[in-house]
Amino acid sequence: MGFFGKCSGDGVERPVRRCTRLLMSVAASAVLSACAVAPGMRMTTPATLPVASGNSEVPPTEMQIPITDINVALTERMREADAQANAVQLGELMSKPEPYTLGVGDVLQITVWDHPELMAALGAQTQTNNRPFDPAQGFVIDTNGNVQMPYAGNVHVAGLRVDQSQQAVYAALSKVFVRPQVTVRVASFRAKQVYVDGEVRAPGAIPINDVPLTLFEAVNRAGDFSTTADQSRMVLVRDGVSYRLNLTSMLSSDQNPSKILLKNGDLLRVVSRDDNGVFVMGEVNKPVTAIPMKSGKLTLSDALSQAGSVNTASADAAQLYVIRGASNTAPQVFHLDARSPVAMVLANQFELQPKDVVYVDGNGLVRFSRVLNLLLPAINAGLTGAIVTK
Repeated sequence: MGFFGKCSGDGVERPVRRCTRLLMSVAASAVLSACAVAPGMRMTTPATLPVASGNSEVPPTEMQIPITDINVALTERMREADAQANAVQLGELMSKPEPYTLGVGDVLQITVWDHPELMAALGAQTQTNNRPFDPAQGFVIDTNGNVQMPYAGNVHVAGLRVDQSQQAVYAALSKVFVRPQVTVRVASFRAKQVYVDGEVRAPGAIPINDVPLTLFEAVNRAGDFSTTADQSRMVLVRDGVSYRLNLTSMLSSDQNPSKILLKNGDLLRVVSRDDNGVFVMGEVNKPVTAIPMKSGKLTLSDALSQAGSVNTASADAAQLYVIRGASNTAPQVFHLDARSPVAMVLANQFELQPKDVVYVDGNGLVRFSRVLNLLLPAINAGLTGAIVTK
């Protein structure tokens, strides 16, 4: 009972047992106070985001972000908003097919019957073009939109349909020949083209011919989608404006994608599903970047499934959050109480967007355990020091 030693380094003689009890009481109070500042991320209500003022001398302010509960009404509103946005863009892109009009670079094959001497103007017909970018044999429309015909001179045909160009050539040759029999056809379409890039099997330039080039036809000529293509987030760039095309949504809503006609100079880009991943972190069995399905869709339940579901030992299923903060939209936070398996119905209806963050918060017992794991080494060291000084 009478063991004494120096404790706490202040030179005061205290019983070792009293010192031990003192250390234990200090440790207990530290544990209880540390529960309020448990390590790790934790969602607060409402969520806050620091916003810089642009002046380095002024500290950033806190912007409050409301947390929206995921329910049936929310999923319906989001679905209707997406449908309306798609309908507006599709209305601008859908049009009726028009006849092909000739342009600079097109190659025409002009035949004047009963005048074989004019065939020499087409070039040597036996010549073989080994290179695919070489023009076919015929009359090339020059930069002024003209073709040069023997005896008739320059005939302007750019901007005309094939039948109209035939009439123009007939009118020019009628000044030299009596009622010439003229046939005009396009030997090579080179004036107009679109560009298909991204996740297709054969990306590159695709010429527009007399068959209307629809969205399906462009993808088909590019070799079809690759295995990593995201069919729900294609991008069509026209005249400096980008249009988002959701092929999956169009098919599910009975809209015909073949009504989308591509025009000269359009760029169609098919993005990769790997670029549209969703980050799943927190108390899940396998934190992962969830990849959209082949159709491009990714629901909250899909993302959790790819992460191995929530960790039942450490997760607080009532605190499941989706953080959305794309560069062109205001930050949003969505909350789902997933304690009931019925909540997975809502999770299966809630569609995620690229770069969303799915976060599963930890329960109180896990936070308390983590605090103990941080403090126990210090407590053990203090007890060891007290016993050594005995």
